[in-house]
Amino acid sequence: MTTTTPNAIASVLSDLVGLDIITDATQVAKLSHDYYHFSPVLQPQLQDKFGDAVVRPVNEAEVLKIAQACVRHKVPLTVRGAGTGNYGQCIPLEGGVILDITKMTAVKWMKPGAVRVEAGAKLAALDKQTREIGWEIRMAPSTYRTATIGGFIGGGSGGIGSVTYGQLRDRGNLLAVRVVTMEDEPRILELRGDDVYKVAHAYGTNGIITELEIPLAPAYPWSEIIVNFPDFMSAARFGQALSDADGMIKKLVCICPDPIPQYFAALKSYIPAGKHAALLMISETCLEPLAEFVKEFSGEITYQKPAQEAGKGIALAEYTWNHTTLHARSVDPTITYLQTLFPDDKNLSLLEEMYHHYGDEVMFHLEFLRYGGKARPASLQLVRYTTEERLNDIIRDHESKGAFIFNPHTYLIEDGGMKMVDLAQLQFKEQVDPYGLLNPGKMRAWLERS
Repeated sequence: MTTTTPNAIASVLSDLVGLDIITDATQVAKLSHDYYHFSPVLQPQLQDKFGDAVVRPVNEAEVLKIAQACVRHKVPLTVRGAGTGNYGQCIPLEGGVILDITKMTAVKWMKPGAVRVEAGAKLAALDKQTREIGWEIRMAPSTYRTATIGGFIGGGSGGIGSVTYGQLRDRGNLLAVRVVTMEDEPRILELRGDDVYKVAHAYGTNGIITELEIPLAPAYPWSEIIVNFPDFMSAARFGQALSDADGMIKKLVCICPDPIPQYFAALKSYIPAGKHAALLMISETCLEPLAEFVKEFSGEITYQKPAQEAGKGIALAEYTWNHTTLHARSVDPTITYLQTLFPDDKNLSLLEEMYHHYGDEVMFHLEFLRYGGKARPASLQLVRYTTEERLNDIIRDHESKGAFIFNPHTYLIEDGGMKMVDLAQLQFKEQVDPYGLLNPGKMRAWLERS
């Protein structure tokens, strides 16, 4: 179902002859969707939303041409990376053209500490190149192998690496973006400093990101480790202590309480039923002190993969962050999830209270990250879904007790994580997308600006 007329689409495609255009209905439908089906609330809202055509530019000049054609004929344009998001960020609500950025993959330059790259580059491929000079990307989602850097900046918030470097929104984690506008005469703009946040995590609603400049981190030899604990709070407090330890070089601290590890088919032999697991990525230089941490919290190391085997066999990162939800749903499709930041409390009192209160209905999978300069547990809870009303009750209960919910059951930017209007993003959209053609329907501030 679209609100775009066939004549307008035909006119746009006529203007774009010679570009890589997809009109096959099956392919267009596939490239219209992401992992929105993680949410039983979003499923009925988005399942019948499709674009009319997909265009795959190979350079910025083609992006300009596509933008100009869409403005000329007043056709909506939705930018897409690999489509690994979970909130319908790249699903076109009003049809139109889908701009698939995945052919724009060039690394413009890299040097110690920073890299300049086109928006369609896959994170894993980028990381492979930067590691050749001893550096790596600071953080990545669990969809690291397939996700694009432009999609991550446009729709992501943090991930593996956030336990050390915080979130994308933190100053210093994004240095520059280059965007194409959707004005009568589209322009190319370079945003630096705080101006980058005008388009970061805006779902492509106010500019087409073509290039990014991001900082890099020193590339350590990461060992992957599984530690088992007899009870959840021992595992959680171990996670907090390890995340707080300034001398420990870490990339991932993930806590999965029983029964979550039983959804991980490839890991079952390392995590017996009834055990609560920590999935870790730790520098090999820190393995001795890690053993002391494990002993202190009555844990047991059951799996350890050396850094030289990275890329072979099991990748623990692909059982963490939103991949935890993916594995659980592959076994039980009725499971959905929440995203929660718990208060800064080293005793984890609220987490313990909620864990005992909800039992098996809400499973408190934790990802530790730095927030405001402190290590905090974020929970990507697995929820046994019954009704939308019950899900909303669970959300309200968390919020009333001081936990902050980043709601993954809405496609509106403001209703998910921000919970407020970002005036800078709205004003930028008014300037560079005056007809509201970029990914329409996703920015509440634009919809309600009158």
